[in-house]
This record gives sequence, C-alpha cells and structure tokens, in this order.
Amino acid sequence: MPPARACDGEGLLAAFEEAAGHLLAHVDEINALNVFPVPDGDTGSNMAATVRAALDEAHRLPTAGRTLPAVAEALSFGALMGARGNSGVILSQIFRGMTATVDGRPRFDGGDFARALANGTETAYAAVVRPVEGTILTVVREAAVGAGEAAARGPDTERILRAATSSAESAVASTPDLLPILKQAGVVDAGGQGLYRLLEGALTATHRRHRRHGRRARQVPPEPAAPAVPHVARLEGEAPGGAYGYETMFLVQARDGAPLDLPLMRRHLEEIGASVLVAGDGQAVKVHVHNERPDEVIALGLQWGELTRITVENLDDQARDAGEEREMRAEGFAGPPVAPAIPPDAVVGVVVVATGDGLSEVFRSLGAQAIVPGGQTANPSTAELVRAIRSVPSSEIVVLPNNPNTRLAAEQAAALSPDRHVAVVPTRNAAEGIAALMACDVGRDAQANAGPMLDAARAVQTLQVTRAVRDAHLGTQRIHTGQVIALGPDDGILAAGDDRATVVLEAVAALRPGFELVTLYYGADADQAAAEDLARALCGAHPGVEVQVVPGGQPFYDILLAAE
Repeated sequence: MPPARACDGEGLLAAFEEAAGHLLAHVDEINALNVFPVPDGDTGSNMAATVRAALDEAHRLPTAGRTLPAVAEALSFGALMGARGNSGVILSQIFRGMTATVDGRPRFDGGDFARALANGTETAYAAVVRPVEGTILTVVREAAVGAGEAAARGPDTERILRAATSSAESAVASTPDLLPILKQAGVVDAGGQGLYRLLEGALTATHRRHRRHGRRARQVPPEPAAPAVPHVARLEGEAPGGAYGYETMFLVQARDGAPLDLPLMRRHLEEIGASVLVAGDGQAVKVHVHNERPDEVIALGLQWGELTRITVENLDDQARDAGEEREMRAEGFAGPPVAPAIPPDAVVGVVVVATGDGLSEVFRSLGAQAIVPGGQTANPSTAELVRAIRSVPSSEIVVLPNNPNTRLAAEQAAALSPDRHVAVVPTRNAAEGIAALMACDVGRDAQANAGPMLDAARAVQTLQVTRAVRDAHLGTQRIHTGQVIALGPDDGILAAGDDRATVVLEAVAALRPGFELVTLYYGADADQAAAEDLARALCGAHPGVEVQVVPGGQPFYDILLAAE
C-alpha cells in the first residue's frame, strides 16, 4: 500500500483553486438543473460566488503566511461571508465543519480529509432547521461515508478522495428517487451536482500532481483532497457611548518567529473596542474592531507583529450619509417623495432584500432603513447582509429576505451579528415583504414583531408570472418553452398557457375567495399599458375587487401579484 499523501497550506490552496475552477466550468450545467422551467436558475452561480469569495480571502494571505491553518481559516471566512443562496450557505457550513481536523497541524492527509468531511456533514445538517433528503445534504453525507470506508483501509489521500467523489456521483444520481419533485422534473439536485463537481476538480488536481511527479511524488506532500476550515471568531458590541466610531481592519503577521497569541489579542482589543474579530493562527491573524480610536488599535497591532492590508472606515459618516439620504427622500430632493422613515424613537429597524427600483421605493416609503439589492440570480452575500444589519442604528432588527433562497444567508448574517437582536421573517417574495412591513410595530422589539409580521405575510396571497425557458412535465401539467406560467409563492405552477391575461385570470381564479384588493407590480420587461389592461380584465372578472397597478421593476417576472 502506498504511503499516505499529505498536503500543506500551499497544497490546500492549489487543490481548492482547481476544484473551484472545475465548478466554474460547470456553472451553466448546474444552473440548468432547475425543477421549474423559469429563467432564474442560480444554484451554480451562487456556489461559484461562494468559492470565489473563499479564494479571494485566501489569496490575500502573503506567501510566507500560507500555513495550513491560515489558508483553511481564510477559505472558511471567505466562504462564510461570501455565501450566496441556500446552496452557498450550506457549502460554507460544510467548509466550516471541516475545521476540527486542521487543529493547528502543518499537514493534512487522506484520513484527516475523511474525518473533516464527516464533521462538515454534521455541521451542514445542523445548519438547516428541517433537512431534506435528495439535496446537497444527502450528497455530502454519502461522500463522507465513502471517504470513511476508504480511510479504514489506509490514509492515502488520492484513493480516499476518489472514493468520496464516486460516492457523491452516485448520491447525485439517486436524488430523484429521494425527492419526487426532482423525478417529475427529470433533473438531479443542483446543489448536490455542484458539490460533486468540486470534489471531482480536487481529485483531478491531486491525480495530476501525482502523475506529473511519478514515484518521487509519493515522498513529497501533494495537494489536498478538500478544504479544511476553522472557526470564525465572534462579532460583538458596538462602539461605546452609542456612537459608531471607526471600523479598523488589518492583517498582522508574526515577527521574529514568535507565534501570535490570539486569546491575548482578543482580550486586549475587547478592552478598547467592540465588534471584535480575531481569526487566524500563530503566524497570521485577521483583525476587525470598532472603536473611537483607530490609532490605538493599530498601535496594539504593531506591538504584536507586521501589519498589512490596513483599512479604517468612519462609521459615523456612513450613518450620517444614510440619514441625510432618507431626509432628502422625505423632502422630495432625491427621487420621488416618500413617506417618512422609521421615527427616531423607534425600537426596531428593518432590513429588506429587494430587486427593482419600484419595489425598493415602496419598501423605503414604508420605513425600511436598509435595502440590500438582490433577488433571483442575484442573491446577496452573507457579508452584504451583515453590513446592512450593522448600518441600522437600532439594536433590534427585523430582516425580510423576500426569497426562499436568501433565507439561510439572512439567518447566517443574523448569527454573525450577536451584538444585535435580529429576527429573520421568512418572506418568500417582495409582496409578502410589503405586507409584513406594513404590520411592523416600531414600538416593539424584533422578536415581538416577528410573529405578527409573518402572519401578515402569509395572509396575503401572491403569485408571479414569467415565461418557461424549457419544456417540462410537472404532475399533470405539461409546459412548453416560451409559454406564460404563473407560480405560487412556493413555486407551484398555478396556470400555464400562451396568453398572459388568460393565464393570470386562471391563476387568480384559483386563489382563496374573499380578497378585496389586488396589486399588480409590473416588472422591468413589462409596460404600464399592458399592466393596466390586465387590471381591467381582473376588475371585469372579479366585480367589487379593487385592482391597483404599481411599477415594480423586478427582472424575469413580468407580474408580481398580491391579493388581500
């Protein structure tokens, strides 16, 4: 049996680069694995954005500081903050769960990889409230089982990685048997396919390295099987005295061979600031802190080692700019006049994810204090949501993701903001988000608002209208490319046909009776005249029901409809 093949930090980074490149080459393939024939498949794009963020963070490490723990930490932190969509968040959790096997060691072999993948599986399952089989979770679990069985016969990295990849491929093929809707649509799970492509890319890199160096490669540490990922330090507190102060960030590298003491660094920084993050190892550490004296933070860093990538941001200026923009909007100087923002004495603030100028303006008019651009094909990252949460003055925050594929990133952002009390209300589209925001009681805290806001969101009936991008057979419904389709908030097909007005009328007729108001938010590719014609048709079909037309500007969906 050949000896175990281990890797160091440079090897881990090289293998991750190859794995990420292989995933990027298959983005279109993964995006096309969409259960519903809608023009916004984005699983591959979200996973690609997540691994790009991980690589960007790792590439910032100086060459001399690319130890195994430092590279793993950087990949983990980058994936965590850059995660987009549910698939990206689960992928970041898999990486995070692989942390324990690194444990400060300089090298990582196949046995470590098998244990890491098992840890990653446990962490990913724990991150999902109701895990569903037939998804990326199933694939990572089966990959871990395959790796574990191979590791029992010896710690050779390439053989164990090959077993994990083969098990992942088989698990992807079986996903339609576990999730009936996949079988109906004739596709495999997109997230699982993305994970398989990552493992396949890492295997290719490892095999190429071994083949290139021949027998001598057995005596040299080759590339790793998969990323190993350590923990991310907690973020807490804001600047004292209610001010925002300055955000100071830098990378500190050990000097004269003396290792950095992370717990000591963290204690000193917590004495002079808040929102403290200290992440890394004894050779290189990333520091983030909020306080009123960035010079003191930098002076501390210089005592510890050599500083690079120093940035200082004035958070008071950012908050002031945001406040001035709200005032200008309220006074009519920036865009159309809107209703007053959340009053100064409000207990709770609201962060909203929205796409389309019209929908964003509606949310602003209802008092949303931070709007994160994003929707289908453009899910915001965890980092973007964290920044939005921190931009709101209140310590009580409600987040409205307005998309099922943004919910996990919002929950991850909430977990990374422990100095705030954040409640994520799982709104499924912007119409539900508007209903939820209208039910917000700004005099109550986030938790007290969460239930009533969710009730309000679910009380409104919604549907979205687009065109099919491929033929599909879902249940008894046969859909052809180019047809108009109306989908419910959980993506079920309500109606399909060649004429948009006919499809919308059929879909609205299928809603629960008793609604008195219908709002049509027309999209970026629709026009007001056509939306008004549709409104008149709805008025004729439902006498006594008021129908209003609002420019939404959302992409892909010509109509977002709310009935209440």
